[in-house]
Amino acid sequence: MLAAAALLLATGCSSDDDGPSGDKSAESGSADPGASPSGDAAEAPPEKGAAEVTKTLATGLKSPWGLAPLPDGDLLVSSRDEGTITRIDGESGKKTQVGSVPGVAAAGEGGLMGLALSPTYASDHQVYAYFTTESDNRIARMLYDEKKPSGQQLGAPDTVFKDIPKGVIHNGGRIAFGPDKMLYAGTGETGETDLAQDKKSLGGKILRLTPDGDPAPGNPFADSPVYSLGHRNVQGLDWDEDKRLWASEFGQDTWDELNEIKAGDNYGWPEAEGKDDSDDAFHAPVAQWKTSEASPSGVAYAKGSVWMAGLRGERLWRIPVRGVAGEPKTEAFLTEKYGRLRTVVAAGGDKLWLVTSETDSRGTPGKEDDKILEVRVK
Repeated sequence: MLAAAALLLATGCSSDDDGPSGDKSAESGSADPGASPSGDAAEAPPEKGAAEVTKTLATGLKSPWGLAPLPDGDLLVSSRDEGTITRIDGESGKKTQVGSVPGVAAAGEGGLMGLALSPTYASDHQVYAYFTTESDNRIARMLYDEKKPSGQQLGAPDTVFKDIPKGVIHNGGRIAFGPDKMLYAGTGETGETDLAQDKKSLGGKILRLTPDGDPAPGNPFADSPVYSLGHRNVQGLDWDEDKRLWASEFGQDTWDELNEIKAGDNYGWPEAEGKDDSDDAFHAPVAQWKTSEASPSGVAYAKGSVWMAGLRGERLWRIPVRGVAGEPKTEAFLTEKYGRLRTVVAAGGDKLWLVTSETDSRGTPGKEDDKILEVRVK
């Protein structure tokens, strides 16, 4: 069933969310998300972590954004600007174009962004995508038929949710199925800051939907897809084995954030950026960084820590959260070695997939950019 929502077209400022100037930086609950999707055994992280690139899996990708691991170990990656999905062999890195997504209107931070596999992918072969059209951001699902010729393997998009405000900046785009088999989506406020505090708007929110696009059962606001509010631009979503949802968020001029998401909570934007002890109505971040050090994008949970990719910061952050009391001691790895880092996905055990983002118009691409890297962490 198509979830109907009021379309709010917002005008944003012209500065880049993770660019060098202007906006300097460029995921009481009633829902029970179930068991952890990561498969990690519950263990406290070591006092000191590590992250080592063990393999460059693929090169020559253009504006890669979303990444979805397939059951056989291969990967699906979206191209934000080209509107295509490519399959990457998980061993050889061989690239095969799956197909194009019709209706994508790439501009600024918009285009073909987050990808997620249906929770029943083994039987239905449905791939979900968050993308920008001429009028809105929306989520659609497509049948992926591997038996068809290269470039023709995607079925027609079936829109399950639409009318998410679009913007040249602060456009959100990350989607993920939680352990409860519900679909979560991070949205941006498009530069119109008031949308983040408006419960009737879909901008500046984390949404929780059924796979068919309806407001999920147990959501905190009656008949609403809104799960949490007061966000500026949510870019990363993942869960730990304790069923906690973690989300990364772009700040403006001062603080980028990692938040633990609770159903119905307000994360403060635009009234608060980073930790604000003056107003207990807002949920404070678990960790925060100067905007020059982060501009966070994707997050992944592995080995007792949240791993957060940094765009402007050009580094991979480790935030230990398993069994950690108080403010976690964060560590940075791979600093300025691989350029802008867009997406990080847990691949089981101590393995992550990490996607660079040098060809998104804000980087300085080398001849092999962009890349997918295999990273071992602890």
